[in-house]
Amino acid sequence: MERQNEETFAAAKAQEMEDDAAKAPDYAAPETEAAAGRGLSDAPDVPDVSSQVEELLAGMSLRDKIGQMLICGFEGTSMDGDLRRLVTDNNIGGVIYFARNVESPAQIARLTADLQDAAAQSGTAPLWITIDQEGGMVARITEGVALMPGGMAIAAAGSEQDAYLAAYTSGRELAAMGINLNYAPVLDVNNNPRNPVIGVRSFGESPEKVARFGAETLRGFQDAGVAATAKHFPGHGDTDVDSHLDLPIVPHDRERMEEVELKPFREAIRAGVDAIMSAHIYFPALETRKLPVTLSRAALTGLLREELGFRGIIMTDCMEMNAIAEHFGTVEASVMAVEAGADLVLVSHRLDRQLGAIGAIELAVKEGKLSAERIDESVRRLLAMKLWRGVLGNRLSPEGQPGNPAASIPVDIDPVIIIPDPIDPVVGIPEASGSASGDTIQSASFTADLSILNSPEHREIARRISEASMTLVRHGLPMLPLGGERTLVITIAPAVATLVDESMTAGAGLGSALKRHGLDCGEVVIPPSEIAGSLDSLIREAVSGGYGHFVVGTYNAQFDAAQISLVKSLLALRKPLAVAALRNPYDLLAFPEVQVYAASYGSRPLALDSMAKALLGLIPFRGRLPVSLGELHPAGWGLEL
Repeated sequence: MERQNEETFAAAKAQEMEDDAAKAPDYAAPETEAAAGRGLSDAPDVPDVSSQVEELLAGMSLRDKIGQMLICGFEGTSMDGDLRRLVTDNNIGGVIYFARNVESPAQIARLTADLQDAAAQSGTAPLWITIDQEGGMVARITEGVALMPGGMAIAAAGSEQDAYLAAYTSGRELAAMGINLNYAPVLDVNNNPRNPVIGVRSFGESPEKVARFGAETLRGFQDAGVAATAKHFPGHGDTDVDSHLDLPIVPHDRERMEEVELKPFREAIRAGVDAIMSAHIYFPALETRKLPVTLSRAALTGLLREELGFRGIIMTDCMEMNAIAEHFGTVEASVMAVEAGADLVLVSHRLDRQLGAIGAIELAVKEGKLSAERIDESVRRLLAMKLWRGVLGNRLSPEGQPGNPAASIPVDIDPVIIIPDPIDPVVGIPEASGSASGDTIQSASFTADLSILNSPEHREIARRISEASMTLVRHGLPMLPLGGERTLVITIAPAVATLVDESMTAGAGLGSALKRHGLDCGEVVIPPSEIAGSLDSLIREAVSGGYGHFVVGTYNAQFDAAQISLVKSLLALRKPLAVAALRNPYDLLAFPEVQVYAASYGSRPLALDSMAKALLGLIPFRGRLPVSLGELHPAGWGLEL
């Protein structure tokens, strides 16, 4: 059940555009598959960039060209010798930021300026500055920005317009820090409750809904000047193995893939997505050999390039994930990925593997395993996309908004970084104050104005979507809204559920949010790893603390026997218990006897605040499940209270 608050959307949209030129025209869905795959140079109203690309290509050595095909991760929060050499000596195409590289938005802007300066001074093409900023539980920059809800929360809120607006807002903030490519949206159809790696990152179990929300999301990022990446082709939603750890196999036939997995990617291509990331998954329906899609020419070239007509950038997921590294070797597989049709190879961690991949691809060309023409084919696409998105020279994409930080790369300008105010310790985002402190960095290749970051308007968009996503699945006891009884609130602290999470910081729990809004409660925040050893003491507190109600905020309890034991032990005390699922909504399947159950699709501070308000009756529950929780609670289900 989709609901759209047209007046709120229009007001927020008008505010967003007030400081910019008129919004870019919407991408029109092409009428044919051929139109869907048109190249950059023959898109409407776009100058022909082929002569510029050929001029650039002619001035590059083989080693330079191969470097452009690598995106590299690194350690630390500033330029060091190894990172500088990757840029200046190896001509890499770009870098990826992880949480380990982030201290603050101002630091990220300075680091971006240093990287782009190093590229300019060495004659390297300006870099792709990339990040996984999906929103919700997968985000590398979480403070000093207006962090948007994740995909499943946005889908639960129900508005495709909000999917666009969340991405556009996030994209503007990324662009302000110099980040020009985001690894989002996630187009995996999460129809497997046991999926350990996708879950709330997905827009849900409906291929059609994932396609629609995904298309609006990618349009939002790209209208903001940030290249979007649809992932993980051709679909990571129906697996129960994490490809960070091993090689998943999806046995579905091609007919089923057309009905489910491929639908969102076809729509993304029609919508004009800049890049598509491959999955490290083996699909027997696509490949006769036991090769993951990333290494399969049949999948990347045969299906994605030729059959689906995609002519943007094909990139790999990280080649150090175990699905690749343990089965094929990162360095050797980098050559195989290029053979298969990949344009960009992502190596996120080790310098030796990054340099090894460059050397192995170069050797493969010299030995005739790869042709020079194959390398040129990818580098042409990469340079054309850098021109198109304004990474290289003036921006050619049709929106080209004046004043947009991604519109061009200024030269000979001393940029100013405006740093937002300090973090509000209550909600984890800066308060609006109307003033800002200033800091200056010297750079000839990048200008950053961070004054738009975490603005009141941006925070309002995030708050409104988050509150609309809160979903009441069961209310079998007269327990809500909370307030009549002293309540014990046990929050399971967020923990790294998969390597894509990278890191999780345990902060204030759901009890703190409830207390802040007036509930008389006792609070316990406990990591999943400590539940088993603390179960007896938790139950003693529940019995002896004078509590009339219990609330447990679970965190992927379906995968954790200790959380299941905790919930069942509290149920045995025969007092009203409410469970709020603070990540995957599937936890109910592990304890179906729970009578009061809600889902927030995340445990970031904003999600906890929204859930607290809903449990207290300060806002209504309005969300609808994007996934099914058994036969009793199909996708689209949601109670209003």
